Amino acid sequence: MLQAQNTIGGKILSGKEPLIGANVEIKGSSEGAVSDENGSFSIETSQSFPMTIVVTYLGFSPKEVLLNAASSNINVNLEEENITLTDVVIKGQRVSDKQKAAPLSVESVDLLAIKETPSISFYNGLGNLKGVDLTTASLGFTIINMRGFNSTSPVRSLQLIDGVDNQAPGLNFSLGNFLGVSELDILRADLIAGASSAYYGPNAFNGVVSMETRNPFFHKGLSASIKVGERQLFEGAIKWADAFKNKNGQEFVAYKLNFFHLRANDWEATNYDAVYQSPLPQSNPGGYDAVNIYGDEYNASYKIESRLSYKGLESWSRRGYRESDLVDYKTRNTKANAALYFRTKPSLEEASPEFIINSSFGAGTTVYQGDNRFSLKNILFFQNRLEYRKRDKFFIRAYATHEDAGDSYDPYFTALQLQAHAKSGPDWYNDFISYWQGPNTVEIVESGYPTPERLDSILLGGQWIYKIGIPDAKYNAWKDANKENLENWYEKAKIYADTFPNPLDNSVAFYEPGTDRFQDLFNKITSTKSNKRDTSGGTQFFDKSALYHIQGEYKFTPSWGLITTGANARLYVPNSEGTIFYDTTEQIRNFEAGIYGGIEKKFWQDKMTASVTLRLDKNQNFDLLASPAASLVYSPKANNFLRFSFSSAIRNPTLTDQYLNLNVGPAILAGNLNGVDSLITVESFKEYLDSFNSAKLQYFNIGGVVPEKVKTFEIGYRTTLWNNLYMDAGYYFSVYNDFLGYNIGIKSTFDGLTGLPEKTQVYRYSANSRNQVTTQGFNIGLNYYFAQYFMIGGNYSWNVLNKKFEDDPIIPAFNTPKHKYNLSLSGRDMDIKLGTARIQHIGFNINYKWVDGFLFEGSPQFTGFIPTYALVDAQISYGIPRLNLTLKVGASNLLNNQVFQTYGGPKIGRMGYVSLTFEAKKK
Repeated sequence: MLQAQNTIGGKILSGKEPLIGANVEIKGSSEGAVSDENGSFSIETSQSFPMTIVVTYLGFSPKEVLLNAASSNINVNLEEENITLTDVVIKGQRVSDKQKAAPLSVESVDLLAIKETPSISFYNGLGNLKGVDLTTASLGFTIINMRGFNSTSPVRSLQLIDGVDNQAPGLNFSLGNFLGVSELDILRADLIAGASSAYYGPNAFNGVVSMETRNPFFHKGLSASIKVGERQLFEGAIKWADAFKNKNGQEFVAYKLNFFHLRANDWEATNYDAVYQSPLPQSNPGGYDAVNIYGDEYNASYKIESRLSYKGLESWSRRGYRESDLVDYKTRNTKANAALYFRTKPSLEEASPEFIINSSFGAGTTVYQGDNRFSLKNILFFQNRLEYRKRDKFFIRAYATHEDAGDSYDPYFTALQLQAHAKSGPDWYNDFISYWQGPNTVEIVESGYPTPERLDSILLGGQWIYKIGIPDAKYNAWKDANKENLENWYEKAKIYADTFPNPLDNSVAFYEPGTDRFQDLFNKITSTKSNKRDTSGGTQFFDKSALYHIQGEYKFTPSWGLITTGANARLYVPNSEGTIFYDTTEQIRNFEAGIYGGIEKKFWQDKMTASVTLRLDKNQNFDLLASPAASLVYSPKANNFLRFSFSSAIRNPTLTDQYLNLNVGPAILAGNLNGVDSLITVESFKEYLDSFNSAKLQYFNIGGVVPEKVKTFEIGYRTTLWNNLYMDAGYYFSVYNDFLGYNIGIKSTFDGLTGLPEKTQVYRYSANSRNQVTTQGFNIGLNYYFAQYFMIGGNYSWNVLNKKFEDDPIIPAFNTPKHKYNLSLSGRDMDIKLGTARIQHIGFNINYKWVDGFLFEGSPQFTGFIPTYALVDAQISYGIPRLNLTLKVGASNLLNNQVFQTYGGPKIGRMGYVSLTFEAKKK
């Protein structure tokens, strides 16, 4: 028998201020809701009247309200639960019951915490949360990872803004908050750690960053901010929101407008150490491969082992270009947003369904680090959304994302192109050798170069054959005595090879940075598309890719629990004109879809909550895959939650895993949808060059890529002790299969007479690992609230990769510190008395972060050790309510402890700032 549904709703307040995240339940049932950013709640129920609702919120006394009839205008005012301890009043900077009861590891930042972050931005401040790894590769490119296998290309985490995937359609991952949301418009951010495909879809592999913006029905008025700081930082933002009423005096349409602009001078990448495991040590007098110098890489051709004909010559590198000569370090970021919200049933007020039209725009210039360091210059990002929803009941959402790479280019490949225009590798080599054996020879002989002598002998054809050479002891002694001379001789030979007239135009060969000649060629190379693989091509990549997505969800609320159902479909449309993907002649399309359903039920007088979820996903190129999840949350008593969960996730191969075709100079980075046959191993190819024995060559095949899979088991406990100590602890164990990584191989033909290699090309193909990998970790967070205004907190995280398969080149780098912790002290809205003086509305926040050193494994150019480091972020704020102003002074990395957060990136130093925020709320 069907029962009539009634709607009850209203607001939860503390005085005149709304309480966000208050828990509202119908007594004696499992039905309830959590108050939103306006303190509003709405519950659809089939329970009969009279009924009682119970309202709870940490730091406040619970309250029961008797209802005799349905109403949408219930106002419940909670009173703070004060505990006197040695004449000190304790009241919480609060954590919502909804967060405490979550079955997954969730870290949340609310509106007040966002305003009070000590970091340069709210997004950077998320790095101080438990279990979060924050990596800054440039001033405009900061990314978030969780649960290990961190990367500067965070394809294993999902970033949502109002439920919309914020990924760049071609790259398939988000560029941090560079194309995200303005701080004036952010309401809250939730970070869900671990495998979450069952809840959020594919690619929610190791975590989800979910951000929610402000609803203009609840947040009306004018907001503006200005921030200035070090590195010529200027940041300005403005937001306006309002609502209109119909003839019945009911708000039926609201809108908001946002604009944000940032400019600053980026940190420069100036790491001139030798790359990790370089064949040429940094002490090599002929030069070495430096991390942030491009074009100086080791070339096997630039090596001589004859001590007789090439006196003193061993190995050397070509002169390269510093990144600072090739990259625009003037960071710019502009974001704009406009949205319309329509209430389809205005008489229901907050309980009304809403129809939303939203459009966002992002643009800017920054440095992105992936396999290379890339200069993203004048990149554009467009996102449009249509949504019809009723909070906590249903939604149908459709959005489209378009990007335009603008004038973006590859600085690494640019260096190689500059060298190729100056002189080909073989020509440069010949000029170098001719100088070394010519003018240099006299100086080398005069330096006391050892005289050849008879070494050992062998019996050959009945005759003794004597070997003529220079003994190691004498040769090494000469090298040690002529270290400075050797460096000078190598430098002279390089200068000669660089400056010897180019036979094509009879000009100086090397393009010297800072000259007009260099700039003219640089501009030509970086403004020409990279879809030609010779000197007629450039290094600019073209990317006008698009993503189209539609999703619907509905929640049924029978008397015994909650049923959630949903489905989504997504279409990727990459468009690179052959500069990134295999799309020179035809357009690529990639379609995927999924359905999901979940059941939640409470038992044992609502002390136990059980949930089961199943999701099925199908990508056009891969098999149907299931992502199940299940959890139990047990609350033996108020404010205590013990959770057990099993979750799983899949990650479909990205567009680059499937279709990439990018020439970066030393190799072609290639997607691998269909598999590859007859590749030569790098090691056997090197052995062949030493012997020209074809038996040395070893061939191998690579299967086509398939989706990654992970399963995670987790246990955790959340509690509030003595009304002022909040603790959240958890342990996880994850099992990974079919890791997506890369395999390197060579394709080559060989001359039938000489055996010399022809048409040799190195490839790096996407591939799956053949090994299963497990990881585990533990984290704990403690927040202690005291003396009315203050909170001291700390969190610790431990993450480990349980076993490394040294012989498997596929498993991606763990790139995660084994230990890290944060310690913080904050005060909120303090009222200080100094004698007869009184200072109100003062706040502060200090955070100390410690990160254990670890090996960061990126591309061969950008792999190296990140030393242990510690950072201090701090801010102090002062509110002037009568003027609606807040003044804030702070600094990220206050002590200017310059550190690498990613290998190959710059050293990140202090960013001191002063900000002024104006917020005039409108009723």
